[in-house]
Amino acid sequence: MKTTLLICSCLAAVSVQAQDTLKNTTITRYYDGVRMFLESAAEEMPSEKYDFRLTPGQMSFGEWINHSTERNYLDCSTLRGAPNPMPKSKTDMLKGKAEIVKNLKESFAYCDATFKDLTEQKILSSPQLTFSFLHVAVHNNEIYGNLRVSGITPPSTERMRKMMESKKK
Repeated sequence: MKTTLLICSCLAAVSVQAQDTLKNTTITRYYDGVRMFLESAAEEMPSEKYDFRLTPGQMSFGEWINHSTERNYLDCSTLRGAPNPMPKSKTDMLKGKAEIVKNLKESFAYCDATFKDLTEQKILSSPQLTFSFLHVAVHNNEIYGNLRVSGITPPSTERMRKMMESKKK
């Protein structure tokens, strides 16, 4: 009887962990890294370059960061089933490096708090929730890709360079 109870407990624990494979993999593999890189890029970009545009028709560096902030809030408020606390009309008003960086970090913190209470069952309960969850990671990776040509060494490239140098020593 004790053996059966132990086996059932172990299977239940494995089942619960397996249920969140999509959530945990997406957050660990795609979201956490891009969060770190976007925050680092926003911090490392000199204030005077927040108006940098790859081409005249594209958003500036600061506008890309604000766009990330806006989408983080939109997607994570959708996952919460709550009103969006930072719609585009508000992110468009964010100006200056300090304000833009602060709000980007707050948007990621908002998503982090959302993810803590999120189950895979809820993520998969509707196409809109699935889209919103995956979009947080995918969209931020797209934004980071655009920022790579901003004239600074991307944080991900700098990190890899340092890792390679430390292996040579």
